[in-house]
Amino acid sequence: MSTSPVSRTLTARLRGAAKRYPVVTLAGPRQSGKTTLVRATFPAKTWVSLEDPDVRTFAHDDPRGFLARYADGAIFDEVQRAPIRDVSSSPGRGTSRFRPTSAKRSQAAPLS
Repeated sequence: MSTSPVSRTLTARLRGAAKRYPVVTLAGPRQSGKTTLVRATFPAKTWVSLEDPDVRTFAHDDPRGFLARYADGAIFDEVQRAPIRDVSSSPGRGTSRFRPTSAKRSQAAPLS
């Protein structure tokens, strides 16, 4: 990943958001580097792609069981393929456990 001022700014904003919110979603156009950015920013988190049909089916059919596999948090890529409605987050918890990424248009607020 580039160490340009833009990538350093986005990395800092992602880390800040992850400290404040239990779930952080990064949305943007296809092939814009969302996955690369998130994986570089949170290298210790497990990366899970919902493009895999078996993973997607499990997430859809048993969302609680699916999320239980990632009790320490994860990066969920392509979340628009299997929306996970119950992320088992506690309000005010502080640290983000799940970081979904999506190319699908979203109503999420920008990281500010």
